[in-house]
Amino acid sequence: MNQVEIFTDGACRGNPGIGGWGALIREADSENLIYGGELNTTNNIMELTAAIKALEFLKVSSNVVITTDSKYVIQGITEWIHNWKERSWKTASKKPVLNKELWKELDRLTNLHSVKWKWIKGHSGHRENEIADQLANKGIDEL
Repeated sequence: MNQVEIFTDGACRGNPGIGGWGALIREADSENLIYGGELNTTNNIMELTAAIKALEFLKVSSNVVITTDSKYVIQGITEWIHNWKERSWKTASKKPVLNKELWKELDRLTNLHSVKWKWIKGHSGHRENEIADQLANKGIDEL
C-alpha cells in the first residue's frame, strides 16, 4: 500500500477572523504543498480543513501518518468522535458538536485509508510543521 506522510497546520488572525490552512504531503520522493484560506473562520476550522484537504489530495488508499500541532483535531478524531456518533452528534453536555460537518468529512476520509495520528509541538523548529505553518499563513495572505 502507498505510504504517505502529511503535515498540517491551520492559522487564524482573530478567532474568529481571517484564516488559512496548509499541508505538506510526502509520497515516495515527492513533496506536495497545498494551502487555502477563508475570510471568516476559526483556528479549529482551519486545523480540520488542513487535514481534510490533505486527505482529499490522495488519489489511492494509503498508509498515512498525519502530523499536526492540533490536539483538538487528534483528540476529536481518535477519542471524542466515537461518543459523538453514539450521542447523535451531541457532546457529553448534550450540546451540538461544533464543526460537525467537518468532523463527519474527516471521519469519512480517514476511513478510506489507514491513518495514524501524531502530535508535535507547534513552532518548535520541526521542518515540516514550520512549512505547514508558512502555507497556512500564505493562505491568509493571498485572500
